[in-house]
Amino acid sequence: MRRLWGRLTSVNVQKAVWGLDETGLPYERVEAGGAHGVVDDPGYRAMNPNGLVPTLEENGFVLWESNAILRYLAAVSPALALPADPRARAHAEQWLDWQATSFTPAMRDAFWQLYRAADPDRGLIAASLKKSEAMAEILDRHLADRTYAVGDSFGIADIALGCAAHRWLNLPAERIERPALRRWYDRIAARPGAARALGEPIA
Repeated sequence: MRRLWGRLTSVNVQKAVWGLDETGLPYERVEAGGAHGVVDDPGYRAMNPNGLVPTLEENGFVLWESNAILRYLAAVSPALALPADPRARAHAEQWLDWQATSFTPAMRDAFWQLYRAADPDRGLIAASLKKSEAMAEILDRHLADRTYAVGDSFGIADIALGCAAHRWLNLPAERIERPALRRWYDRIAARPGAARALGEPIA
C-alpha cells in the first residue's frame, strides 16, 4: 500500500502528487497539515519528526522532503528517470536544489503576507517580490531556448520548478512578464499528470 500524506494546497505536496501521477503508480492521499491537523499526532511524528508534509509511506518505507520523494520516484519509475549522462543528471539536481533554496524561499514572505496575514506587511511583500523577480529572470533566461528544464524530455526538475512557477504566476501581485518561463509553464501544466497537483486554488 502506498500513501502520501499532505494537503494539496501545499506546494511541496503538489510536487509529490504530480510526480506520483506522472509515474502511474497507485497511491492514496491522506489529508494532513494546515486545517487538517494530523502532523502533530504521535503516529505521524513517528514517520516524520519535522511535523511537515508531504510524507510518503510505502510498505514500511517512509520518506519525507518533497524533492527527495521526486528523486526516489525518478529512481523507481522510467517515466521520470534522471538522465543517464552524469552532467545532465547533475544539472537536473542543480535545478531541484535551486528551486528549494532560492526560488521558493524568495517568494515565501509575499505568499504568506498576501494569503495568510490579517494585516499584510507591504514592506515584506515588496522585498519578497523583488527577490522573486530576480529568480524568475534567472529561470526565464535558462528556458529561453529550451523545451524542458534539463535535456529533451520532461523530468523531475520540471515538476519542482513547475510547482514553484505555478505559485509565482498566481500570486495576486504585479509581475514582469517572462515569455520563456510562461511558455514552458503552459506546456508542462497541460500534462495530464499536472491536473491534480495544480488544480487546487492557491491558499
